[in-house]
Amino acid sequence: MHYPENFFAVPTPHIEANEGDFAPFVIMPGDPLRAKFIAENFLTDAKCVNEVRGMLAYTGQYQEKRISVMGHGMGCPSMGIYSYELFNHYDVQGIIRVGSCGGIAKNLKLRDVIIAQGCCTNSNYMAQFGLPGTFAPLADYELLEKAVTIAKENWVSYRVGNILTSDRFYDDGGSVGQWDKMGVLATEMETLALYANAARAGKQALALVTVSDFVTGHRTETTSSEERQKTFNDMIQIALDTACGVG
Repeated sequence: MHYPENFFAVPTPHIEANEGDFAPFVIMPGDPLRAKFIAENFLTDAKCVNEVRGMLAYTGQYQEKRISVMGHGMGCPSMGIYSYELFNHYDVQGIIRVGSCGGIAKNLKLRDVIIAQGCCTNSNYMAQFGLPGTFAPLADYELLEKAVTIAKENWVSYRVGNILTSDRFYDDGGSVGQWDKMGVLATEMETLALYANAARAGKQALALVTVSDFVTGHRTETTSSEERQKTFNDMIQIALDTACGVG
């Protein structure tokens, strides 16, 4: 594919950071205010490197390693833009998504951490790659193995398995029950784009998602928007420790 001479120049249309402002690993929550919370409570010497469109990004230190954190917004298109630019324009080597999800599997508990080994979808995001078949988006195994080890060592309630990246937040058709029959654990809206972009760029990616509610009608527990913004610390800790333990 031919790109214009300045195609990979920085800053980009969506990120005002300069070359070198991002660390090799970026932790990405959907909510930019959660990125701010992580920077203020887990990083030291954190510096804000992006405020364009309110999508806050910070770079600081965690356990003597330089780490960045940035919001990615909602849905595959938003994750697709930010992860693409980080991988291809800023030479980021790995991204770990930390987000919320709707539980599908009946044996999940509220606030369980799901380590997404693979990703199903009802999105058309993969069509852009022109593949002659169906791509199976997978996590980077090094990151996945490290995250599982850390979760075990810290006695975190976790599951490893398939999740669903959906283009629909409101599923009036009730199709999640069909995914439940296929062993899919939970649903969210961004992991497919992250895993696909990482595969295309030859980079590392992992998604950790915390069960914030249930979407199959058999459970009614839920978390508030403030809880999703300011808690889920087990997931954040696993992500940061995983990023520090690789590379």
